Amino acid sequence: MARGCTGIRKIRRFATSLSEIKKPELSGTAAGTIAARLERLPATRTLWKVVVLLGLGFFFELYDLLYSGYVAPGIVKSGILTTTTVGLFGMTGVAAFLASLFAGLFIGTIGCGFLADRFGRRTIFTWSLLFYSAANLVMAFQTTAAGLNFWRFMAGLGIGVELVTIGTYVSELVPRHIRGRAFACEQAIGFLSVPVAALLSYLLVPRRPLGLDGWRWVVLIGAHGAVFVWFIRRSLPESPRWLAEKGRLAEADRVLAKLEATVAEEYGGPLPVPAEPELLTTSGRFRDMWVAPYGKRATMMILFNIFQTVGFYGFANWVPTLLIKQGITLTNSLMYSSFIAIAAPIGPMIGLLIADKLERRTVIVAAAGAILVCGLIFSQVSGGMLLVTMGVGLTLANNIMSYSFHAYQAELFPTRIRARAVGFVYSWSRLSAIFTSFIIAGLLKQFGTTGVFVFVAVAMLIVMAAIGFMGPRTRDLALEQISR
Repeated sequence: MARGCTGIRKIRRFATSLSEIKKPELSGTAAGTIAARLERLPATRTLWKVVVLLGLGFFFELYDLLYSGYVAPGIVKSGILTTTTVGLFGMTGVAAFLASLFAGLFIGTIGCGFLADRFGRRTIFTWSLLFYSAANLVMAFQTTAAGLNFWRFMAGLGIGVELVTIGTYVSELVPRHIRGRAFACEQAIGFLSVPVAALLSYLLVPRRPLGLDGWRWVVLIGAHGAVFVWFIRRSLPESPRWLAEKGRLAEADRVLAKLEATVAEEYGGPLPVPAEPELLTTSGRFRDMWVAPYGKRATMMILFNIFQTVGFYGFANWVPTLLIKQGITLTNSLMYSSFIAIAAPIGPMIGLLIADKLERRTVIVAAAGAILVCGLIFSQVSGGMLLVTMGVGLTLANNIMSYSFHAYQAELFPTRIRARAVGFVYSWSRLSAIFTSFIIAGLLKQFGTTGVFVFVAVAMLIVMAAIGFMGPRTRDLALEQISR
């Protein structure tokens, strides 16, 4: 009996030691193999189709995010909001409407960014889009400032989660040799929503079709993104990198094998041999973000995001109002805004030519410099043509910076914490935007457009210093190389 018990104990010890040795090596190596197989894929029609589908999701997201500035004059005209308020943080002005959105975005990115790491990129991409579309639908029928602000906050929650998820999704599905162009393509499709929102606002905001305020129609049209999401979702694979990191190796292999077969057929020959896989860890925690080299990167992106939002949303959300302050009428300001908005997708289209040829950090610094110059000139001119020209320059520079930094911040962190880390650093831009809305409203009231763009110029100088001195290079490197 004693001999039998001893034999059983030996078998148990052997099984335990075998599982302790085998499990991390197998899962880590398999996750590395999945990444290596993804990185060797040639850029065929199927990969670009995935990028385009994610770009369509981004289209509805940006439409809902950026229509605020275009509908704001209409909401003021309807008597629900005022252009300025007596107090700095008054809740009945346009600034409060914008701040409500960014408060939701802040909580969505910092508090819910982990959802895509936990439940998957595809699932959260779908449900967050449905959530903010429903919130916008309810918001379109609000008649008080409190109701308007609350549902704009709820929409911001969903949009914040979606912003994190799409960037993470794109970075993990495409190989390194097209990653920059993939982000540029996704953003170019997304920013097509800006001229659409501007044109619809120009046509609808000054009017009351069927007895309903025009700004409500603009919001309702955006809410229809939920109708398309199910069609987009059916053609999107889950991220094989995420599946492998979660230990769902068979599912990761199945998804990737299907993708490989389609790509090989389009490629017309055998796929390149994968590189030697790296041993990867599969657990991710918040504190991992502060281990070298990620702590320095997180600090850099927090600093960047606090100040980049001043330039981007300081202009994008205030275009019609800034034009009115320069002496342009409501109708003409919306018309000029429509002309300026046409440039929105052109910035990322330029990225299709340069994205994988130039370092992301170089492009970000150059774009911030262009925002600084164009903004200061915009504040000093009053002629329609010059205003539109500088507005176009600002829009191009902002959107070139946008596709560059969305790609950049998704590259800087490993798969196991990518969505969580991107959500955390990106949330600081949303926190900044809450206060930026009130600061710009105050500067506009006291110092006009000159005060606004001096504020923007200082912010861009900080952006240039942060990225220029602290940013690592990422061009043409696999995500795993950048993480290492």
